[in-house]
Parts: sequence; C-alpha cells; structure tokens
Amino acid sequence: MNLKWSGALLAGVSMVVGLAGGYWLAPQRISEMPGAAPEQNAKTSDERKALYWYDPMYPQQKFDKPGKSPFMDMQLVAQYASGSNDQATVSIDPGVAQNLGLRSAMVTRGVFESSLDVTGILAFNERDVAVIQARTPGFVERVYAHAPGDVLKANAALADILVPEWAAAQTEFLALKGNGDRDLLAAARQRLRLTGMPPALIAQVERSGKVQPYLTLTSPIGGVLQELNLRIGMTVAAGETLARVNGLSSVWLAVAVPESAAGAIAVGQTVEAQFPAFPGTKVNGTVSTILADTNPDSRTLRVRVELLNPDGRLRPGLTAQVRLNRATGQSVLSVPSEAVIRTGKRALVMLAEDAGRYRPVEVQTGQESDGKTAIVSGLEEGQKVITSGQFLLDSEASLKGIVAGPNDQQSGDRP
Repeated sequence: MNLKWSGALLAGVSMVVGLAGGYWLAPQRISEMPGAAPEQNAKTSDERKALYWYDPMYPQQKFDKPGKSPFMDMQLVAQYASGSNDQATVSIDPGVAQNLGLRSAMVTRGVFESSLDVTGILAFNERDVAVIQARTPGFVERVYAHAPGDVLKANAALADILVPEWAAAQTEFLALKGNGDRDLLAAARQRLRLTGMPPALIAQVERSGKVQPYLTLTSPIGGVLQELNLRIGMTVAAGETLARVNGLSSVWLAVAVPESAAGAIAVGQTVEAQFPAFPGTKVNGTVSTILADTNPDSRTLRVRVELLNPDGRLRPGLTAQVRLNRATGQSVLSVPSEAVIRTGKRALVMLAEDAGRYRPVEVQTGQESDGKTAIVSGLEEGQKVITSGQFLLDSEASLKGIVAGPNDQQSGDRP
C-alpha cells in the first residue's frame, strides 16, 4: 500500500516538475522562432538607431543627445531611423480628414493671366497742348471773360488785338485789286500772309473790300485754359506767348507700380480703370510709356496710361483703381493661392498622397493673380494639394520632425 502511494506521489511530483519546466522553456524557444513577433519587435525597437532628439514644441531644433529641452521643462523625444516609407508623411484617417474639413485641388497647367491692382491719378496729356502767340506787334483792345482753369471749346475767342501794320498792308491790297493787275495783286496778297494775317481774314478783306485791322485770338483746340497773359491796353510783341490751352480729348493716367512687379509691365499692356467719381463705370486703356526712373521714396515704377476722353468728364486730379492685365503667353503650373503656406523664408504646400497620407513639399512660386499662384518648381501637373486645413497638417508634420523639401528629392521615397 505504501509502495503504491509512494509511486503515485513520485509520479505527481514528476508531472509538476515537467509542467514547470515546460513553462520556463517555452518562452525561450518561442523567442528563437522566426514568428516570435512580440519579443523580436521589442528587441528590434531597442536596437533602432536614434537620428536625433527634439522638443515636440520646437521640432525644428534638433539635438544630438537625449536630455531635457532648453525651451520647455520636458524630456527630449528621440527620432529613430526607419525603413518605412511613411516617415516623411502625415497619415490621417479618412474619417478624421472629413471631420477636419480637408479640401484639395489639382495642380493645373495653362496660360497664366496675371493682373496687378494699383492706384493711379489722372493728369493732362502733355502732348495735346496749344500755345497761342502773337504773330505781329499790336495792342490789346478787348479781353473776353476767361481765366486760367476755364474749360474752353474749340475756336473760343480770347482777345481782340489792334494791328496797325495790317491796316496799311490791307489798304495797299485793296488799291491794287481795283487796278486789275493780277501779278501785283498776288504779290500784295503774299505780303498780307507774311505779316501774320490769317487766311480767313485775308479772304474777308478781299470779299468785303474793307480794312480789317483787328485780330481776334481764338483757341485752336478745346480744353483747359492753363495760361492767359492778356490785359486790356497792353502792347504785345511778335512771338510773345499770350495763352496756353491743354486739350482734354485724351488724358494720362499716372500709375505707381511696385518695384517687385516692374518686370511684369510692358508697353501696350491692357489696363482697366475704375473711378470713385463714376461708380460702376470701367475705362479701358493701354500702357503708353514706362518711365525710365523710379520713385526713390516709395520704390515704385512710374507708368503712363493713355485714356480716351471723348466726353471730357475725365478731369486731371481724379484718382482711380487700376488693374493691369497681362497674359504670360507660356503654359505654367498653378495652384489656388490659399494652398500656399508662406513662412517668410520659403513657401510650401501639403501634397495629398494615397491612403490618407500628406507630405509637406517646398515650392518656388511665381506671379499671383485672381486667387491663383504660379508654381515655378516643386510640383507636377495632376498632383493634389490641400487648400483647407493645410496649417493643421503642417503643424502635425512639424511635431513629427518632418522637414519639407523639394518634391523631386522626396519622390524617391514614395511607395
């Protein structure tokens, strides 16, 4: 009986020892098997090489060893090297992306029509000027009711001048006309012209047979009377400037273009002007001249635009909002301007990739117009960029220590 109990007890002890040994050996064997993922992954995680350490609040600053952040009272976080291709991207679940309101737009190619909105002020067209001078000595007998600043019509009378020299020449002309000698009459007519007598006045003397010693000065064009040097009783000399009239059939729009946009301005470029004095009215013109010098105080280029003014309502001194339109003539890439994140030193966009991944890409931008920005380099046609919520993605990329680089340098990392 005792032998049976002893055998049973020995068998039980052996079983317990065997079970205990099995539990102790099992983990050791599992760790040596290829499929032992938990222990192997932990070991692999421990053996990963840290590229650098960073403060999540200042991810742009990198440190070569662990420790406390000099910016915040917290431990630095290690950034490990990894064979994964997703290290340069931010992964967002599609459901979360929808809740964040992420919107994207395609990178398109086409002719980029740029426009520049600036201000301008109207000025007189200095090419449309009439200078009225005395052709012969005389005396001012009458001055019509005009003053500098008045708007005159064409052929408006300014003053009556008595020319004694004309009286003698006209008397001789009328006497020769009665003799019937054509040669002498032609010579006398030529003398009248040389004294500065207008052809219309010569015809009137010949037709009426009466001496006309008075000259009525008139404005040859319609416009603004800029200068009037006439007083009753004054003596005028030949060649003396008596009046100056500036026409209003066309005016100049002086536009100040920023120095940074000077390269986009060309002669013949179309211009659209809107005046606060005439709400809802647009006046079209063209760039006629680009002046050679710039304003040293405002660092602006002076551009002259010529505008037709058939009704004369465009008066010098009026201000205008000016839009200069220009098509580059070349096919360029462009994205919505809201997709571009400008840091002050560079510009970047968040590139949308497959499987809810987003990559910051540095780009070189060109002209901006009508809500679009030309892309000189950094993107390709057909790619998608984020136009809403891109700042959240950029912040997440910064927290992960992802540094934006050119698209061509990152293209090799794409799966």
